[in-house]
Amino acid sequence: MSLSLSETSAPDATPARKAFMAVLAAASLDEIKHGLAATAPDVGFTDLRRPEIGLVMLRGRMGGTGPAFNIGEATASRATLRLSSGETGYSCILGRDLAKARLAALADALWQSPLFNSKINAEIAAKVQSRLDRESAVKSAETAATKVDFFTLVRGDD
Repeated sequence: MSLSLSETSAPDATPARKAFMAVLAAASLDEIKHGLAATAPDVGFTDLRRPEIGLVMLRGRMGGTGPAFNIGEATASRATLRLSSGETGYSCILGRDLAKARLAALADALWQSPLFNSKINAEIAAKVQSRLDRESAVKSAETAATKVDFFTLVRGDD
């Protein structure tokens, strides 16, 4: 599955931003770090919310359509920052990785900037999406190799 990433930061780019953030959540710390180093190595920003660790409540629905219920809690890291040019970046990721939370918020803020949007898409989003597509193809091939076809033989003894 490939996500479409827009090269605009217009307010109606919300689905594209959601797609970018989904790819960013699946990225490793090194992928984000290298992408940001190639895109904007010395960009200035201010922490609005320093990276912090907390808990989020996980909710589910029976059969995907029933009433919502609480499944349990998961650890999450979040951060909020503002670029010197005014864009505000947010992140909330599963796990206890404060560095990834800060870099993901920085990548989100840069994605919103018209100056950096296409570079961020090329250096982070496209590369991570490519890796995710390769991993998905490998998993699909491994799963297909274990497929069993069941069939019934009709006996001639009527």
